[in-house]
Amino acid sequence: MTFRLPLLFLCAFLLVQPLAFAQKKSKTPFEPAELVNPLMGTDSKPELSNGNTYPAVAVPWGMNLWTPQTGTMGHGWAYTYAADKIRGFKQTHQPSPWMNDYGQFVIMPVTGKMRFDQDGRASWFSHKSETAKPYYYGVYLADHDVTAELTPTERAAQFRFTYPKADSSFIVIDALDRGSYIKVLPKERKIIGYTTRAARSNPKNFKNFFVIYVDKPIALARTFRGKALAGKDSLELTANHTGAIIGFKTAKGEQVNLKVASSFISFEQAELNLQRELAQDDFEATQQKARDRWNQALSRITVEGGTEEQQRTFYSCLYRTLFFPHKMYEVNAAGKTVHYSPYTGQVHDGYRFAGTGFWDTFRALYPFLNLMYPGINREMQEGLINDFKEGGWLPEWSSPGYADIMVGNNSASVVADAYLKGLRGYDIEKLYEALVHGANNEGPISAIGRKGAEYYKKLGYVPYDVKINENAARTLEYAYDDFTIYQLAKALKKPQAEIDLYAQRSQNYRHLFDPATGLMRGKNQDGTFQAPFNPFKWGDAFTEGNSWHYSWSVFHDVQGLVNLMGGKENFVKKLDSVFTLPPVFDDSYYGGVIHEIREMQIANMGQYAHGNQPIQHMIYLYNYAGAPWKTQYWARQTMDRMYKPTPDGYCGDEDNGQTSAWYVFSAMGFYPVCPGTTQYVLGAPLFPKLTLTLENGKKLEIEAPKNSPQNLYVQELKVNGKKHGQNWLDHFELLKGGKLRFEMGDKPNTQRGTQDSAFPYSFSSVKQ
Repeated sequence: MTFRLPLLFLCAFLLVQPLAFAQKKSKTPFEPAELVNPLMGTDSKPELSNGNTYPAVAVPWGMNLWTPQTGTMGHGWAYTYAADKIRGFKQTHQPSPWMNDYGQFVIMPVTGKMRFDQDGRASWFSHKSETAKPYYYGVYLADHDVTAELTPTERAAQFRFTYPKADSSFIVIDALDRGSYIKVLPKERKIIGYTTRAARSNPKNFKNFFVIYVDKPIALARTFRGKALAGKDSLELTANHTGAIIGFKTAKGEQVNLKVASSFISFEQAELNLQRELAQDDFEATQQKARDRWNQALSRITVEGGTEEQQRTFYSCLYRTLFFPHKMYEVNAAGKTVHYSPYTGQVHDGYRFAGTGFWDTFRALYPFLNLMYPGINREMQEGLINDFKEGGWLPEWSSPGYADIMVGNNSASVVADAYLKGLRGYDIEKLYEALVHGANNEGPISAIGRKGAEYYKKLGYVPYDVKINENAARTLEYAYDDFTIYQLAKALKKPQAEIDLYAQRSQNYRHLFDPATGLMRGKNQDGTFQAPFNPFKWGDAFTEGNSWHYSWSVFHDVQGLVNLMGGKENFVKKLDSVFTLPPVFDDSYYGGVIHEIREMQIANMGQYAHGNQPIQHMIYLYNYAGAPWKTQYWARQTMDRMYKPTPDGYCGDEDNGQTSAWYVFSAMGFYPVCPGTTQYVLGAPLFPKLTLTLENGKKLEIEAPKNSPQNLYVQELKVNGKKHGQNWLDHFELLKGGKLRFEMGDKPNTQRGTQDSAFPYSFSSVKQ
C-alpha cells in the first residue's frame, strides 16, 4: 500500500513523531493541528460515553463536517472506534449522537460487484491504515482495495479515491431516507440531489442540496430506491430513500477525484459554493488551505512545556471548541450573506448558526469564544436576532430549528455574557426584547421560553407536584438566567423597576434550599418540600443529575449559598463531601442506569460527575470560601485523570465543545464560573507557559515556570509584575494583554486568597 499513497503515510509518520519535532527546530513552524487527535472520544457507545465524538473533518465553524461512517443509516453513533467496517463518508451536521443528524448524505467507493446498500458496500478497515487530522482523513478500504481520502472547506470538500485495476469500479452516493432526490447527469460528470432528513426538530421546507463532480467519464449510471435498483433509464428519482451509482474501469493506482458542495438554499447556491470555495484547486491545495485555517485558529493559544500527552490533549480539546454552533449562512451571487430559515422555510438576509444546546454551552464554551474568538460570536449573536425575528423565540437547542430537549432559559446567559464582555455591532435591544419575552412566557414546546413560567412568577419556583418534570433544575436555572437579564438590564439602563424585578427573581434559588439536608430539594405548591427525598436520586426534580450535583447551581450568588449552608467552614466541608461520598445512586426515575450515572460511578471521584455539565463549575467554588488550594488540587486531578488524547479520552459526553472548553480554561488557570459577570475564577495553569494571542492583537502570557505534577499549588500570582491577591481575574484586564506569573509549589499556600476581600463576585456581597 505504501507505494500507492505516500501522502497518507507521511501524515501518519508526522502524527507519531516526538513533540520536539514540531517545536524545537526553530526553522520549522509550529503546527498545532498536527497535535490534534480527532479520534479522541470516539470509543463510545450509548451505554458508556468516552466523549461520544466522531472524527470531524472540517474547518472551524464550517457549515459542513465530514466523517467516516461506521454506524447504520440514521444511527446517532456515526463512527465508533470499536467498529470494524466503514459504510461510507458522510456529510454531517450532528452536534451529538443524542441529537442525531440533519441534512446528511453519504459517498462510498466500491469495486467488484455493484453493491450499494449500506451493508453490502461496507468494507473492513483498520486504525493502522487510517489517518485522521482536522483537515484530512484517509483510510484503506480492504474489501474494495481502495484508499479513500477527503479534505474540506466551509461548504464543500474534495475526495480522492485510489483504485486497483478493475473493470468494475463504482462510487455510491446515498441521499438516505426520510425523503430524498437524486439525479445523474453522465455527460456533465455530475450528480445532484437533496436530502430532507432532520432530527429533533421539524424545520419547514428543509432540504440540503448537494452537487458532485467527478473528474473521470461516467461509463455506467444507475439510481436506486431503498435496496432496489431503478430501471436503467431512471437517472432521476424522488422517493423516501434514493441514491445513485456511477461506474467505470480503473487502472492500478488510478486516482479518481470528486468535488462536492452543498447548500440549504438551492442547487444554484450549491454550485456557487463549489465554485467559490474550490475554484481550480486540486486536492493538495484544498488540503493545505484547510490545514492553514486550523493552524491559524489553534495558534491563538500556544503552549510550552508539559508532556507530549498534555499538549495533545490540550489541542485536541481546543479543536473540539471550534465547531458548534456551525454556520448555516451562505453568500449569494450578489455577495450578500443569506440563510435558510427553519422557521419560515424561506431564505432571509443575514447570519444564522445551528447545532448547539445552551444548557451545555453557556457554561464555558460561549465565554471561551468571548475571550478568544469574539468575532465569530458577534456573528452568532446576529444569528440569534434572526432566530427571534423569524421564529418568535430564541432557541435553547437548535437542531437546526427548535428542539424540545433539556431545561432552562440559558439563551439569556449567552446573550448577556457576550454584551457584558464587550461585543458590539448588533441590535442588542432586539435581543433584550427576546430575553424578556422568553423569561415570562411558556413557548410552543417545553424547551422554548420557560416551562412553568406562571408558577415561577407567582411562587418564585416551579412546583414539584404540578407534573412539570425536572422542576428544581428549572427553578435554579431560571434564577441564574434572571440574574443575567438583570445584569444586561443594568448595562442597557432599563427602568429601575425592571432591573429590580430580575434582581429579585435571581434570588429564587433560596426557595428550594432545604435547611434539614443542606441541599436543594423540590417544593410543592403549598410550600412543603417534596417527600420522600433522596439526594442521590437522579432525574425527577433534577436534570441528568441529583441534588448533590444541582445544589451548586447558584453561579451568581455563591456567597448567598455559603450563608444558607452555615458559613464558609460548613460550605467547604459540603464541597469536600462531593468527593468523599461513595458513588451511590438511585436510578428509579429513569428505570435503569443511564450512561451519565455509570460514568460518575466508574470515575472514582465520589459524587463528582464531571462527565455531565451541572457540576463542572463546582471545583472552583472553594475560591468563594477561603480554600482556593482545594480548587487547584481538584482541577489538576480532573485534568490529569479525566482527559487523555485517546479514543477513550473523555469521561462523558463532550457536548458541543463544553467539556473541552472546561479543560482549555482550566489549563490556562482560570474558569468562568458565572457568565454574565466579567470575572474568571482562579485555578492553576497546567503548563509552564501559555501565550494567548487575543483578537485585538494583544498578547497575554501565562507563566508558571516551576509547574510540575508535584508543584500544582499556587504560592503567589503576579499580574504585570504586581502581586495579585484576589481569587479572580477581570476579563477587560486580560484583554489589555500582559503577563500572569504563577509561582508554584508542592504544598498548599493556606494563607493566599482566604480573606473575604479576595473572593469572586456574589450577588449577596455587592450593594445593588
